[in-house]
Amino acid sequence: MAAPDLSNNHRDTLNKIFAHPVSHNVEWQDVIGLLGAVGDIEERHGNLVVTLGGETETLHRHGSEKSLDADAVLSLRKLLASHGIDPS
Repeated sequence: MAAPDLSNNHRDTLNKIFAHPVSHNVEWQDVIGLLGAVGDIEERHGNLVVTLGGETETLHRHGSEKSLDADAVLSLRKLLASHGIDPS
């Protein structure tokens, strides 16, 4: 089940997150927008602290990188899927 009321940009980002093989062009700015639409986000020490449905996870951001690395994409995919948020 996809999250309701997502913009086309949010849906595009969700598709990239769930792409196989893992996409290497998922940009942090797009992820921040998507997470803000489906949950609560906060930046702490350069990392993103995401809360969805009472579950909190920290996504580690390395320096000034523009895109997520494969591990961050997989963590994000797992977090979203565990709350029923997927591209379908």
